This record gives sequence, structure tokens and C-alpha cells, in this order.
Amino acid sequence: MNRTLDKLRRRGPGLALVASALLVAAGLTAPAALAADDYTQSVTQVSSTQVQINFTPTTPALYVDVHYTGVPGLGQQNLRMTNGSGTWRTTVGGLSTGNVLDYWFTYEKSGPQYDTPHFSYTVGGGSTTVAAPTFSPPGGTYSSAQTVTISSATAGATIRYTVDGSTPTASSTLYSGPISVPNSRTVNAIALKSGSTTSPVSSATYTIGTQAGCPTQSDTPNFGSNVRIFDPSMSAATIQAQLDTDFNNQKDTLTAQFAERRVAHLFKPGTYNNVHDNVGFYTSVAGLGQNPGDVLINGDVTVDAFNASDNGVALQNFWRSAENMAVNPSGGNERWAVAQAAPFRRMDVRGGLQLYPASYGYASGGYIADTKVAGQAASVSQQQWYTRDSALGSWNGGVWNMVFSGTSGAPATTFPNPPETTLATTPVSRDVPYLYVDGTGKYRVFLPSLRTNASGPSWANGSTPGSSVPMSQFYVVKSGDTAASINNALAAGCNLFFTPGIYHLNQTLNVTKANTTILGIGYPTLVPDNGVNAMQVSDVDGVRLKGLLFDAGTTNSQALLTVGQSGSSASHASNPTTVQDVFFRIGGQLAGKATNSLVVNSADTIIDHIWAWRADHGNSGTVGWTTNTADTGLVVNGANVLATGLFVEHYQKYQVIWNGQGGRTIFFQNEMPYDVPNQASWNAPSGVAGYAAYKVASNVTSHEAWGLGSYCFFDTNPAVSSYHAFEVPNTSGVRFHSLLTVSLNYRGTITHVINDTGGVTPSGTVPVNVVSYP
Repeated sequence: MNRTLDKLRRRGPGLALVASALLVAAGLTAPAALAADDYTQSVTQVSSTQVQINFTPTTPALYVDVHYTGVPGLGQQNLRMTNGSGTWRTTVGGLSTGNVLDYWFTYEKSGPQYDTPHFSYTVGGGSTTVAAPTFSPPGGTYSSAQTVTISSATAGATIRYTVDGSTPTASSTLYSGPISVPNSRTVNAIALKSGSTTSPVSSATYTIGTQAGCPTQSDTPNFGSNVRIFDPSMSAATIQAQLDTDFNNQKDTLTAQFAERRVAHLFKPGTYNNVHDNVGFYTSVAGLGQNPGDVLINGDVTVDAFNASDNGVALQNFWRSAENMAVNPSGGNERWAVAQAAPFRRMDVRGGLQLYPASYGYASGGYIADTKVAGQAASVSQQQWYTRDSALGSWNGGVWNMVFSGTSGAPATTFPNPPETTLATTPVSRDVPYLYVDGTGKYRVFLPSLRTNASGPSWANGSTPGSSVPMSQFYVVKSGDTAASINNALAAGCNLFFTPGIYHLNQTLNVTKANTTILGIGYPTLVPDNGVNAMQVSDVDGVRLKGLLFDAGTTNSQALLTVGQSGSSASHASNPTTVQDVFFRIGGQLAGKATNSLVVNSADTIIDHIWAWRADHGNSGTVGWTTNTADTGLVVNGANVLATGLFVEHYQKYQVIWNGQGGRTIFFQNEMPYDVPNQASWNAPSGVAGYAAYKVASNVTSHEAWGLGSYCFFDTNPAVSSYHAFEVPNTSGVRFHSLLTVSLNYRGTITHVINDTGGVTPSGTVPVNVVSYP
């Protein structure tokens, strides 16, 4: 029993209530916290029948549960507390003078969870204290003035407040209705009621106007030597010579895949004849028009199995992109034979689109969004693919897992034969920010609007709805910039435009202001040094991250990118943070180490196309079970987070952990780690064999996912197995559609697909399919 309980405590959110119930059933006492100063707790009597239980952890917690007895007519209650500015609170009613509450807490601290000793409180044993005021919206950074409501849970209480940072008293301004906060300030408030003790002071700091402080930048900036800008007035021969030079430097899978060269090809509005851009590693190709049709390539933008060493397959055609242009393919069909981290966005293909190599060899998965293909889009040998908010003439092919949302011309759902899953719309989407040139020759960044229940390209009716921001509000990050100079720009209120290059960071990049846009081209690569976390985004509205590669440093980072602070609870439904074409790499280039790649604490975040990859190959000395160490690719703690296009591979524990309520995933592609040395080193805390690829926490009651595949290739030790690929609570609100598992070349097995459902993976690289669960 003790060993079982210890496992439950270490597993994280959602098992607190189970552990506590087992303790009570066994007649055991919960262990004490780590230290006496680990937290403070108190009870405030807010009326004759209600008390407020308060818990403030010294280290911010992902969750705090309270357990209590002593309410007449009720047995033991186990509740998740509500976080407000770092203090977790629960109101308990139905009490009378003399009732004795027995209560204790379960709380998370830096991963593990702990139980406190029991405490008691006698109702009516002291004076009643008025409940502390709360603010709506909460303090934070906002792009415009806010209207703030202040309230107290104590009926009949009055509120006094200040806006100059001073401590409010009984003679401060009386709150009589919502107040305007037109500029940055701190609001302090107290609640009072005759015959009761005045509440503690509550504070909320509002920062208004995210870009006002940015020092003016150039609207025609120098983008540095790695950005090629082409103009229709240039000769086709001149353009082609530069494209060919870059391609020859970037094409070779053996030598360029983990090199440090980065490049972007940008085409100004106009028509380009006889241009053929073969796209190699770390190359972004993009049009500089406001809409795709503003740049027309009469020629090709091509990815293929270019090298003899590729042996006709495109399984390693990573890290390259095409965006925001029209292509009239020279042979009638565009070829884009890619694997992961190779987005094809905002493209107008005036012909067909072939997603497989000319050799018909395998490619291992990709992503299309906001695109129109006049002819047929053919996957043929692509193993898995996701297409969002697009229009296709037709679709052909599919190996294991083809997923569509909001795409006209997509096939109907026929999973598993053929293996195609289609949603009529995408629940929430927002196209990526992108660079363009206006009619005066100045550079701007366009910010597309949020879409709900979207279908078809955002530009289908002429122009993408949204707004644009001049480059005068962007700091252009180039060679020579440091973490300090980048943080100074962020602190001053600037957006960031990362040019192609490698950026070593000796401090965390802190994104604290709402509506900050961070846009990269040419796969700018952020490498945290000395174990720092690479980037932290505050729990604010409307941050947009696009086109970045996080490459773990050789000293372990706890996380490469974190969105929102631990315990974040504010709603961002009307203006979420978006993480788009953001990729994570552990090993391959360096012997990288990071416990987690992406941690999402902010509610309503949209994760739109990520590839989190613990490398299975790379430069000598950068790959191995004890070399490039990484536990988990994605951890979601925020509520109502949506993932569209989720690629996570080879992590050493759970690939994805989803703790937040209301989560949704459309398309998930996964491979378990290749290099597990033996079964004993890879058993989950629950005791089952192996770690699930996608774990939904046991306390989650609402979650839905469509089109998911997980594959094993336990090449180091084929005797290894995983009990299941998907581990989820058995409840009606948790629903999965179109799932499969595959044992690649029969190297190891997966016993079940989801929980105990689905058979063991057979030989022959044959999928095991589950149409729906439960």
C-alpha cells in the first residue's frame, strides 16, 4: 500500500483525490510537506455559514486540492481549489457556529505532489473576516484600456480602492461600479463590513499599451546577409544563380542536415518566369505580397529525394517551408515531398500537388494550411498528413493517417479503409503572421484575424481579414544579437523579427506584453546555454510565435518554451496565444538535454503545427539514451487548449501529457523512442510496460481528439513493448476518433491502442485501428 501511494503522489495532477481516498480507507496519515515554509494556509470566516480556505504555496503550483470533513450532512469533500494571484481558495458553505472543519491539502511542487498535515477550524470561534476582493479581468498586460470589476464573496460588503499604488483604507474611494483603467497602474482594494474584520489587501497590476514604448525601427530594415530579396526587375538568370548556390549548400542530407547555415528566399510582388527553387534544409521560401496571388512563380518550388544517399525516400526532408505565393508549375504539378517541420502555407498552386518523391519512395508526414490547389493533391506514399483550412481540387492516396479539417475537396471520413478522417470545419484557427511589402516599398507584418468554425483559405474572398503592423514596431534580430539585446527590445515593447541564424541564449527570453508578435524566417535557431529555459511567455492575450527552432543546449533546461506561468487561469478565448511552425530538437546538432520541450499553462492557446523531436540520428556524439535526454515533448496544463497538427517523437517518458480540461487535438503523429535499452528502464509509474505516447490526466473530464497515430521501432532492443499508446480516463467526456498503432519492421510491440482496447501490433508493419473510443 505505501509503495502504491508513493507512486500516486509522484504522478502529477489528477491523482491527488485517489491518493487521499486510499489514505483514508487504509487509516493512514498523509505525510508532511517538504518543509514548514513550503506554504502558508488559513481559514477566513466570510459569513455565519461560510468560510474561505486559503493556501499559498511558496513555489507556484500547477494545482492544489483541498480535502475536508465537518460540514453537517456531508462526508469527505475533495475539491480542486481556484488560483488567484498565487493564492488558492475554496469557499465552504452549509456551516453553523461550533462546527469543526478538519481539512488538509494536496499540492504540486516542481513536478511531484505532496500532502500536508491535517488542520482544524471551529466555525464562530473568532471574529468573521471579510473575503478579499477579486478583480475581473485579472491584472496583466493589455493592448487597450480595460474596464475592471471588483467584488467580494462576502454579502453586503463594501469595497474601497486606490489606483496610485497606495494602501487603501476605510476612507479611500468607494467602489460603486466597474472602473476604467486607461493606462498602466496598480489597483489595490479592501472589503469592509460592519461587525467583521476588514479583508486583506488585494492588488492587480495592469500594463496598458504593448507597443507604445518600442523605439522606432526602420520600415525598410537591413535583414542581414542570410536573407535574399528578389525583385521582378532582376533577370531570371541572376535569380536562378542565387537559388542554385543556396540549394547546393543546403541540399545534402548527410552534410547539410545538421549544419549551421540558414537562409530565406523572399520574392517581392510581381511575376517571375522560369524560376525553379529547389528547397534544401533550413530554407524558407516566401512571397512578399499581402496575398498569395501578388507573387506568381511560373516555374517550381520543389522538394524531392534530391541526393543519392536518400535512396529515393524523403524520410529526412525536414526544416524547410514555402509560404504566401502562387505557383504555376512548369510540368503541371508542384512537388513537395517532405517529412516533419516543413509547412506549406498560404500557397496558391495553379496545378496539382504531389506530396511524394518522384521515385514514389516513402515520406513521413507533413502539413498544409490556408492553401488552394487547383488540381489534385496526391499523398501516395506519405505515411501521415494533415491539411487545414484549404481548398483542393481533389485528394488521392494515404498510407496510415490522413486528416483534414475545414478543407473543401477533402475525402469523406472513411477511416480506417482508406485511412482518412475529415472534420467539416476547424473549431478555432488563426493564420500565421507574415512579412509583406506595401505599395510604398515599406515592410509590414500582417496579423490575420481569429476564425471560428473555419473552412477554406482565409484569402478565398480576396484578402485575409486582419490588421498589419509596420516594421517600425519590430526589432530585427540578426547576427551579433544576444539574449540581453533581445530582452531589452522586448522590455521596450517591440515585436521581434528573427532573421536566419543561430542564437545562443545565456538568459531566458521573457515575453511579458500582450499582443507581442515573434516572427522568424529561415529557421532561426535558439540555443539555451548553461541550463536556462529558452523562452517564457507570460499569461497575456494575443502573443503570436511563428517560425522558430528551439535546439536544446548541452546543459539540461527544464523547458525550452513555456506559455503562461504555472497556475495560469485567465481566459484568452477572444485573443489566444498561438504557437505556429515552432519546432523543438533535442540532440542531432548538439548533445542537447531538456526535461520538457513545450509547456502550455495559458488557457485557450492554439498549438498549430509543432514538431518536438528527440533526435534518433545526428552528428557524432549527439544521440544516445543517456546523451540527448528528454522526458516529454508537450505538457498542457491550461484549459481549452487546441492542437492542430501535433508531431511529437522519441521522448523518453510520455510524449504528451495533457492535464488541462477541455483540450482538443486534430492530428497527432508520434514515434516512441528507438533506443530504449531494456524494459526495466522504461516502465511507467503505474507499473505498466512502457510510457503511453499521449496521456490525458485521470482528473480530466473533457477532452476530444481526431486522427492519431503512434508507432514503435524499438531498434536497440526489440524485446521492449509498450502496454498502450494512448492512456485516457474512462469517462463519456473524453472521446477519441480514428486511432492507430504500428510496429515498424516489427521492432517491438504495442499491446493495446488506447487503454485496454485494440490488439497487439502484428508483424508486417500493419496498423491496428480503433475507429472511436469509448
